[in-house]
Amino acid sequence: MTIDLKTTSIDPVRRTFDHIAEKIGPDKNATRYQEAVWGLQPILNQHYRPTWDPSKTLYDTSRTVVVMEDFDDLIDPRQYYYGTWTIRRGKQQDSQENNFNFVESRRLMESVEAVWLDKIRRIVLPLRHVAWAANINNSYIAAYGFGGPVTSAAAFQMMDHLGIAQYITRIGLILADNDAGILADTKSLWVENAMWQLLRALMEEAMVTKDWFELHVLQNFLIDGMLYPLVFDRFDRVVTEHTGAAYSMMNEFTVEWFAEASRWVDGVMKRAVQESNENKVHIQRWVTAWTPRVQDALKPIADAAFEEEGGNAIDEISDLLTTRADKIGLDI
Repeated sequence: MTIDLKTTSIDPVRRTFDHIAEKIGPDKNATRYQEAVWGLQPILNQHYRPTWDPSKTLYDTSRTVVVMEDFDDLIDPRQYYYGTWTIRRGKQQDSQENNFNFVESRRLMESVEAVWLDKIRRIVLPLRHVAWAANINNSYIAAYGFGGPVTSAAAFQMMDHLGIAQYITRIGLILADNDAGILADTKSLWVENAMWQLLRALMEEAMVTKDWFELHVLQNFLIDGMLYPLVFDRFDRVVTEHTGAAYSMMNEFTVEWFAEASRWVDGVMKRAVQESNENKVHIQRWVTAWTPRVQDALKPIADAAFEEEGGNAIDEISDLLTTRADKIGLDI
């Protein structure tokens, strides 16, 4: 007996949602990222104005001076939506926990000279408060920004900063053999020590910045763009030279995260700059106004970390940021 097997191709009636097809065409398959973030922004039927700001609608494009024909164009080049972000962070969490457990169980930090333990305590641990402020700032962007791509990515950025604050806390507890008193001492440094007051004032000013895109430029591009290379790259290398790889192992996530997050930060700014010359003027104005403030705020920290080389360290990280700005189409 002969059996003939035949196959039949059935074309789907439509390949994606109508609002996605309007952007990419009806004959193209949408990615999961596109279906997860495009068209999510509420626009119609908002019913009432917020009582705390009746001059605006509940979701209002005028909360920033940056104007986009379609805010859905501010996509995340990492293509993160909730599923892909949680999978990625879950794997990184497992790796980071293994690093912490290895350093703690082998008591590797006990062999570090007291002078370097003190430097880590004074220069790194207060950054848990900076990361918390960055969490609040990105929460504001997620709440008052416009367009699913940028607000969802800001929410991920918000939670990433909270995770970094927790990792820095974990470093402190390892240094102090789980004595929570070191966290109270760290808060005293943040509130009272002169080295931190310019950065503390800058973070507080950022927390009351109303234009959410300006806050994105200030927090995610300028502050993070100078702070993380300074402390978690340049200072990390100096500490590692004197203490071995144990300390650097505890910063693995932070280093990976900064390189990854910078792609999103730069991508959003570059697309906004490309949209219009007016956008470029606004973003350039913010960069020009805030850059000296960020440099001044980080100078005391660089001096404490590198002593007479502090000025050179600030110049180096400024050069790195200048390279990023050039690719976006801006000048520093």
